[in-house]
Amino acid sequence: MFESERSAMVRHQLRRRGIIDERVLEAMEKVERHLFVSEEDRDCAYEDRPLLIEAGQTISQPYIVALMTQNLWLAGDEKVLEIGTGSGYQTAILAELAGEVYSIERIPKLSKRASKILEKLKYNNIKLKVGDGTLGWLEAAPFDRILVTAAAPQVPRTLFKQLGVGGRMVVPVGSMYSQELNLVIKRSDCGMEVLRCGGCIFVPLVGNEGWKVD
Repeated sequence: MFESERSAMVRHQLRRRGIIDERVLEAMEKVERHLFVSEEDRDCAYEDRPLLIEAGQTISQPYIVALMTQNLWLAGDEKVLEIGTGSGYQTAILAELAGEVYSIERIPKLSKRASKILEKLKYNNIKLKVGDGTLGWLEAAPFDRILVTAAAPQVPRTLFKQLGVGGRMVVPVGSMYSQELNLVIKRSDCGMEVLRCGGCIFVPLVGNEGWKVD
């Protein structure tokens, strides 16, 4: 179901816009995005735009998912921390490409829904928990890669500490309304290299080292 739509998405939205990692392209063509959106949005699941999910959150447009994943440079055996499980779609993409995926979601009903979908799809290399993603997952650290799927006011220091030396973190940084996608490379325990990967718009990263909301 939706095979032709996924193939068209990969050809027109990803390859033509500079996604060149073949493993990422294969994962994007394999994972069924329509399973992670609402029933009423299934017919537009492969369009080049974000879609609303529960609790005022979004599932990112396919191109942004692919761009963020490509910038992680996943070879297949990495331990990855994802901040913001959301729908579980990005989690599934990471599970296709990495060794282990740890994913944190602050909204319990989103984590529960994502867990059911991912379990049904028989991913056995994913661990989920509910909590403040800005504080990371200390007992599982260090991580080879960290992917933050919400907008931070700055690079969260705790997450950087939980990134292994030589590791890569992709995180949108900016205001609550407009951000730039940052690729953060940990050169030493304190050494941080930041590369800018273009403008983006994400929902706010809420937590102790993110945005405070009532």
